Order: sequence, then structure tokens, then C-alpha cells
Amino acid sequence: MSLVVRNVEFEDVNGLAALMHNYIVNFYRKAWPGDRVVRQLIQTLLEKQEGIQFVAIKDGEMVGFATLYFTYSTMKAERITVMNDLYVMEPYRDTQVESQLFLACQRYTHDLGYARMSWITAKDNTRAQCFFDKMGGVQGEWVNYSIG
Repeated sequence: MSLVVRNVEFEDVNGLAALMHNYIVNFYRKAWPGDRVVRQLIQTLLEKQEGIQFVAIKDGEMVGFATLYFTYSTMKAERITVMNDLYVMEPYRDTQVESQLFLACQRYTHDLGYARMSWITAKDNTRAQCFFDKMGGVQGEWVNYSIG
């Protein structure tokens, strides 16, 4: 049984778009933004200027992905990464697939000299919270809001 976690490549676009559909529509039960804009986002991230994506391939099948966006922290006055997505298909949760995707994001953040990696998860996603606790994450003191 082989597991490969690597940067997204051009030939991954179709498989990644399908995984993102599952993540957005089936897991989070949100409206699909549309094939064109999702593929455009993947293409933008392939340039590695605004962010980067990783995929997990288990026995030849794409089973997970993670997305890091690059930004700044005013409090640190340094660049940071934001892990916006960490998604693995149901049978691969709480396995090395999930751990290795997370560690790929963490390594990238460290190796490229970012000050830190941050992320959020849904308040009712207790399974993910347990995973992040296990991986050494610490819940922050800030309350997240959004609008729009």
C-alpha cells in the first residue's frame, strides 16, 4: 500500500476538482461555486504565488487535499500560511493520509520561512478538533467572523 503526498500538478486538476466538489457540497453542504471558478482557483494555486495545494494519493487514487494560502500577520509583522482546507475521504480520516497532508503543510510553512501556520475548523467538527489537538495545534484566543 503506497501513499504519496505532493504538490498539485497540472494533471491533477480534474481529480482535485472532483475532490473539492465532494468537500464543498457533500461534506460542508454548501453550494458548488461552479466548475469554471474552481478550476480557475486550482490554476492560480498552481502558480504558487498566492498559495499552494497538496494532494494525497493512496494506491494510485487521489483521496485528499490540503490548501495553504499566503498572507501576513500584523502582530508578527511576518508572512504566515493559512491552511484553508484539509480534506480526506471518509475511509482515510484518522489515518496516515490525514497526518501526512497536515505535515506537508507544516513542513512547507517551516521550510519556506513563514512565521507560522494557522487554520480554522467548524465549531461542530469535533473529529477534526481532536485531530488538530493530536497534531500539536493550540486553539487560539480569537473568535472568527465572516460576512458576505
